[in-house]
Amino acid sequence: MDKLFAKFANATARVTGSPQAFLLCVLVVLAWAASGPIFKFSETWQLVINTGTTIITFLMVFLIQNTQNRDGAAVQTKLDELILTSAAENDFMGIEKLTEKELAAMHARCVEHARIAQERLDKVSAVRESRNEAKAAPKAKRARAKRPPAKNAPARRVKAS
Repeated sequence: MDKLFAKFANATARVTGSPQAFLLCVLVVLAWAASGPIFKFSETWQLVINTGTTIITFLMVFLIQNTQNRDGAAVQTKLDELILTSAAENDFMGIEKLTEKELAAMHARCVEHARIAQERLDKVSAVRESRNEAKAAPKAKRARAKRPPAKNAPARRVKAS
């Protein structure tokens, strides 16, 4: 029964979500509106569209909800598999079942881990930058020492000892 309903829900969601289904609905509404003068805009004429759209909406809510539930469960299962097969923390398995307060605590923990990781990254970047500057400094001194004197520059005085 479950598989049959899942197949039906998938097929219906695929068909009703298509551009052709939308166009068909627009054509039905236009035909209904065009038939208004023929039926003198009677209560029965209005009841036809109201009843039809209410029934379709009622049924579609359950089909869409079923599809969303299965999609959500599939995505959650895939995420759980990724967590299990990686170096990620297994504490995150099943957190979709936690309360809002527990989820907020998990989020705060993640924010703290991200802050610590950023601090480490900043320290590593600062160390690399200082190393690069230290390597560049002797090269700059050597380059200045090898420069020939400028053409119109005054001669340097050498102190006599």
